[in-house]
Amino acid sequence: MKFSQSNVIERLQQAQNAHDLEAFLACFAPNFQGNHPLHPERGFQGIEDARKNWATMFYDIPDFHSELLRSAVEGDTAWAEWYWFGTHRDGTQFGMRGVTILGIQADQIEWARLYMEPV
Repeated sequence: MKFSQSNVIERLQQAQNAHDLEAFLACFAPNFQGNHPLHPERGFQGIEDARKNWATMFYDIPDFHSELLRSAVEGDTAWAEWYWFGTHRDGTQFGMRGVTILGIQADQIEWARLYMEPV
C-alpha cells in the first residue's frame, strides 16, 4: 500500500479544524516523539501526551482554526507552514505561526519538530 505524506498533513488539518481529537490522534504513531527545539520544556512523547495537549487546546480555544500556508514533502519528511488562531474562553486572542517538520512512516507521524511561536 502506497501512503502519501501530504495526505497525513491534510488529515491532520481537517481533524484540527473539526476539533476531532480521535481523528487527530490517528495521524500519529503510538511511539510519537514531539519536540520544540527552541523550547525543549515543551517536548512530549506518545499518544497520551498528544491527547492531553490537544484536548486542552480544543477546550481552551473553542473556535481554534488551523490554516496550512505551505507544505513540501521530501521522502518520508514533510514540512508544513501553519497559522493557528482562535479566541480563548476568556476572550483573549490566540495566534501561533510557524513551521513543523514531520517524519512520516506508514501514513502516521512518527516524530515532529515544532517551530511555532505566538503572534
